[in-house]
Amino acid sequence: MKRRTLLVTTLAVTAALNAPAALAQGKPIRIIVPYAPGGPIDVTARQLAERVKDSLGVVIIENRPGGGGNIGADAVAKAAPDGLTIGIAAVATHAINPWLFSKMPYNAATDFAPITQMLRVPNVLVMNADTAARLKINTLADLIAYAKANPAKLNYGSGGKGSAGHLAGEMFKRDAGIFAVHIPYNGGNPAQLALLSGQVDFNFDNLATAAPNIKSGKLKALAVTTAKRSPALPEVPPVADTLKGFEIDTWWGLVAPAGTPKDVIARYNQAFVAALNSPETRTRYAALMAEPAPDTPEAFGAFMKRELAKYERVVKASGAKVD
Repeated sequence: MKRRTLLVTTLAVTAALNAPAALAQGKPIRIIVPYAPGGPIDVTARQLAERVKDSLGVVIIENRPGGGGNIGADAVAKAAPDGLTIGIAAVATHAINPWLFSKMPYNAATDFAPITQMLRVPNVLVMNADTAARLKINTLADLIAYAKANPAKLNYGSGGKGSAGHLAGEMFKRDAGIFAVHIPYNGGNPAQLALLSGQVDFNFDNLATAAPNIKSGKLKALAVTTAKRSPALPEVPPVADTLKGFEIDTWWGLVAPAGTPKDVIARYNQAFVAALNSPETRTRYAALMAEPAPDTPEAFGAFMKRELAKYERVVKASGAKVD
């Protein structure tokens, strides 16, 4: 009995030593989402928190919207590196905003410890179906050819200066060697309504948002912006088939404050990657047109570094500033 008791005690101590600080202390883990409740980032974070409760214990979601995501990201950066607080890093907070805002409350490159990428959501180049038919545009090559033959006759809408749609449009114009007038709207929904009503010729929209109107025939999808075809829209080729190297999409992942112990990061990576790879999670995310993209902390860190460098060029070329 003494030997058995000693064995059980040893196993318990070993488990406690291998667990993150949050688990060892019996305290809940907090995931800070830098956006309002109800959006795709918030929804997927809550779904993931539910999936890891057996391995990590209680995980609560705290929404800290504002400042284009900067307020919530800064809260993660300033949190104690004890494993109790992690947060969402998104393309806006960790790749676009550092070049869009003249003053940033955090350093996207040094204030965070990557855990894993969560998801990538393709963007899609869409035209009003009637406009595409009238201009005889059936492919991306047709659109580029029309723009070159009719300088300054095309325009495109976006959810605002510095938005993903705006930057994708500027990157497309640069790589295709064409010009189209940018018309910013106050958010993605007004931009989509403008496209549906024929006020603008094309948009780069989030696939999850555009999909219902693509399926109904109101919008014509010319290309997705991921490097490869999207499983959610397999019949639509990527822009990269026409413009080599073109790749721009929406992504988000999990990070901790810089200085969080490596064993804590490793334990969290193990738990979240397992949850992201589960069939149930993949099925639920597929409904949002989102593709799980779990990876190692090192791979996610290298990816964010590349994205930060890429968007420096794109944002500076666009001239976009929000303050």
